[in-house]
Amino acid sequence: MTKTVEFGKDLTGLEGLSVDQISTILDVAEPFKEISERPIKKVPVLRGKTIVNLFYEPSTRTRVSFEFAEKRLSADTVNISGSGSSIVKGESLVDTARNLEAMRIDMVVIRHGSSGAARFLADRIPSNVINAGDGQHEHPTQGLLDMLTIRDHMGGIEGRRVCIVGDILHSRVARSNIYGLTKLGADVAVCGPPTLIPHGIEELGVQVFKRVEEAIEWAEVLNVLRLQLERMKAGYIPSLREYNRFFGISVARLEKAPRDILILHPGPMNRGVEIDSHVADGPHSVILRQVTNGVAIRMAVLYLLAGGSPERAEAAKMENRS
Repeated sequence: MTKTVEFGKDLTGLEGLSVDQISTILDVAEPFKEISERPIKKVPVLRGKTIVNLFYEPSTRTRVSFEFAEKRLSADTVNISGSGSSIVKGESLVDTARNLEAMRIDMVVIRHGSSGAARFLADRIPSNVINAGDGQHEHPTQGLLDMLTIRDHMGGIEGRRVCIVGDILHSRVARSNIYGLTKLGADVAVCGPPTLIPHGIEELGVQVFKRVEEAIEWAEVLNVLRLQLERMKAGYIPSLREYNRFFGISVARLEKAPRDILILHPGPMNRGVEIDSHVADGPHSVILRQVTNGVAIRMAVLYLLAGGSPERAEAAKMENRS
């Protein structure tokens, strides 16, 4: 990788990134994947940096994945949850961030229930800000790890047919996938009940399938999303049983596909609702590989925002090797 690609201070979404920026993150994740396979899973490239994981919403996979990434890069980490901080006493997001800034931190990884919260914070503090999911807006590192997983297993992304199935309306993962995949030349579609498909989504360059059987016939990759029941009021679907009947990804449905289909799921899974266990644990599922790739992608993002270069990432994997 010889081409110099500039990154800004923050990563708040994939919508504003260029093809070169997205490709560079995916490429830089490759040497970091190798680090995670070593007996000593650590390099000193972020030694001396302090990173705060500020999670206003509950999370297990994303928070732990970022924490692993930070520690493998030798950064000092602090975890703050919404339920265990001054947030519950009414402290504002900016006040919290400014207090952290006064402690001389370097980066903030934020998950928040309000769309635009990461950008709001990034515009007000000098530290790097990484969006770990904001409302129904974006979840950029999830989109990146999904793309890395597709690239790993299919040899590339351009021209691949990827269908995102499920609750598109409430999904920040769907938006990041759409922005990233379309930039890299994939053909992208969505599928789900009409009540869970955003109006005008075709303007983002995707097609819409009304029946999951049509999506399976068309697709090479299915990215299956859960129903975000916590964001729904009422009336989006008749019942979970009905949703599974019409849109659940089952072995019986996949057996009718004209080709083997790669199965992704960002988690957490509702087994027996949007995906059957035999599919989630089946031979074409790469769900656990997504989790592994998530650490490498987050290492790459942290490294690049801290000013690291692709060339040094290759050299970094040789440091502290045992």
